[in-house]
This record gives sequence, structure tokens and C-alpha cells, in this order.
Amino acid sequence: MLFSEAAALGVPEAMRGMGFMLTRGIGGSKDLVQANSYLGKAVEGGDSYAAHNLAVNYKKGDGVEPDRQEYLRLLRIAARAGVPEACALLGDELSAVDQDAEAFQWYLRAAASGHAPAMFVAGCWYRGGVGTSVDGVQAIRWFLSMLDRGNADGIHQAIDLARYMTADQVREAGRLAGREADAELLLRRRG
Repeated sequence: MLFSEAAALGVPEAMRGMGFMLTRGIGGSKDLVQANSYLGKAVEGGDSYAAHNLAVNYKKGDGVEPDRQEYLRLLRIAARAGVPEACALLGDELSAVDQDAEAFQWYLRAAASGHAPAMFVAGCWYRGGVGTSVDGVQAIRWFLSMLDRGNADGIHQAIDLARYMTADQVREAGRLAGREADAELLLRRRG
């Protein structure tokens, strides 16, 4: 009830909330067309998370005809506002068309916002020099940073990479990640 009242008053976050509820059928019937209407109004009101949600609907064709151009336009709005998921998706889209330097910047922005999958990509791309120069310190930094999100998917990459780096480089990566103890473990692990 409060969402609908606030949405009627033009509150963008409430319009996004109504869009979400209608998308999922929470508190009533699922209505994707009406959901997208609310999301569109929220975007007009400056809600960047609504832009991300509506972008995904345009990609999937949920309640609208799939429209790649509109998907990318909305995704850029959300990414420029710093929505981590949108930054990562934009990175995916740019990578798919070999715009690796720009894709890397969006992945890095998502990683800095705490998006664990983007941290993994940043680590891999720093390790391989994709869209950026090779930088083992930064690679290990992002692999270790994933641990803060409860995600250990990058630990094997960090272990492998640490074998070819100096102790000072590994320690610097740990310092940058705020995971100095884990950096010491990497050093012990390499024997």
C-alpha cells in the first residue's frame, strides 16, 4: 500500500518498487507491461537501479519487445550512475564486441564496488593483459579481494600467480586488498 501511494506521488524509488512487485507478482498478479511502465517512470525520475532493471527486461523481452539499443542505452545510464551489476553487464557487452579497454574500465568499476564476478574478471584481465597492461600485483589484489565477498573462486589463480612474483609484490597485492595475512599464506604456499 505504501509503495503505491509513494509511487502515485512520483517517488522514483517507490515506482521502482512497484515495478519490482509487479514483475514478480508480489502482493498481486504479475503484470510485466505495468511493471515496465513504473520502471520507465522511475528512470525518468533519475533512479539508476530502475534503469538497470528495465534494461534487463529489454534484453530478455519481459513485457516489451527485445530491443538491444534500448537495453544498451539504459545499461549505460545505470552503469554511469555506478550500479555494479550494470557496470559488469556493460563490460560483458563491450568485451563481446572486442572493445576490451573500455570493457576493462567497467569491470574495474564494478570490482571496486564489491562485485565479486567483476573482481575475478579484473584479476584475470590484469594477469593476461586484456584491455590493460599485465600487472600481477593488481591481479592478485582482485583475486584476494573476492574473499571479502565470501567468494574463493580466484584463490587458485592467486596461488599460481604468486609463484612467479617476488615476496614484496605479493605483499603489496595483499596490502591493496586489505588481506595481508592471506598474502603471507600465498608466500608460504609457494615453498
